[in-house]
Amino acid sequence: MVLGIIAEYNPFHNGHLYHLLKSKEAVKADSVIAVIGGNFTQRGEPSLFDKWCKAEMAIKNGADLVIELPVLYSISSAENFADGAVKILNSLKIVDCISFGTEAEDLNKLNIIANTLFKEPKEYKDMLSLFLKDGTSYPKAREQALINYLKDPTFATILSSPNNILGIEYLKALKKYASDIRPINFKRVDNGYLSLDYASEFASATAVRNLVYSNRMRDVKTYIPPASFTILSEELKNGHYVKDLSRFENIIIYNLRNMSEEEIANLPDVSEGLEYLLKKAVNSCNTIWDLINIVRSKRYTETRIKRILLYSLLKITKKDMAVSKKTTPYIRVLGCNEKGKNLISQINKANPKLNIITSVKKFEDVNLNKNLKIMLDKDILATNIYTLGYSHDSKANLDYTKKMVN
Repeated sequence: MVLGIIAEYNPFHNGHLYHLLKSKEAVKADSVIAVIGGNFTQRGEPSLFDKWCKAEMAIKNGADLVIELPVLYSISSAENFADGAVKILNSLKIVDCISFGTEAEDLNKLNIIANTLFKEPKEYKDMLSLFLKDGTSYPKAREQALINYLKDPTFATILSSPNNILGIEYLKALKKYASDIRPINFKRVDNGYLSLDYASEFASATAVRNLVYSNRMRDVKTYIPPASFTILSEELKNGHYVKDLSRFENIIIYNLRNMSEEEIANLPDVSEGLEYLLKKAVNSCNTIWDLINIVRSKRYTETRIKRILLYSLLKITKKDMAVSKKTTPYIRVLGCNEKGKNLISQINKANPKLNIITSVKKFEDVNLNKNLKIMLDKDILATNIYTLGYSHDSKANLDYTKKMVN
């Protein structure tokens, strides 16, 4: 029995360990494949630590094979993030179950919402259009349309929680690819994705990161497994971490000032004339936080704006994002143990045509697929830009020189 998990592990904390172990126990899994976001995250921020550090935490805490979620998915909307990750797990052809953490316990209710989004009945689409015309942001408009269409106020609580939204998108993607992978969900044991509260030995990744920023390492030790703490401490000592998007502030402002309105309009998530507002704002302020505060509105959420800033930083266009949506991605192995090596052999047998990358250079030498080249080039650029955020010892080309974690 092979279990699939999709995560950011930013960083790998006690809640992640609880979820991994409980999931393995629930489905009697023999092995675990984790698909993890890389150096930049779905909320439009850099990851605190790089993708190899996160892969090492995952391997040391029970994952057998860790695969990178390409950056075109990892910094995208919840829909594209989930779609890319499920597409990867489904393409392996050896994954039996996928497990994810949600704030809601009732998988059936999540499935009802997923079915609605997958089928998109006319009545629901008409309601969505009405809310969007009112100037409401897409996530909020979709939430209101679903509540009205399903005629059940209890769905409001489900749709207001980030991990429920991701869980719904995983379910929708499984339906889209007619996948045989069985979904299971576990109620989160911390206080939620963005919660700053602390409960016994569990805290959200946001809360853990804040403890790191405050240099409260004794408290950090309470909320992450010993193996994670050892890795985290070493990375902090070496200056190999990136606190937030402001580490790239000058590059982002320079890029946007240097771009025409037409070029800004070609960034993903830019629509309805937002390029004019962004151009005007970036020419009137010198910090990204001032920029975000100027542009943020009922329609344009802070997370959406941060993602747009990341797109400008990584030179990602709408055309690039379209490539990600129509392409079955490569399998970029970040780390594996002995059991993971056996899983790679099983994957090769189950799907011989799948592109498995254990050496970027070797893959580049033989790859003839233009779409995969576009995706991999963005991953390499993302790493090279990410390391510019280190406080010291910044190195380029880590995708070529870093060895797989084992």
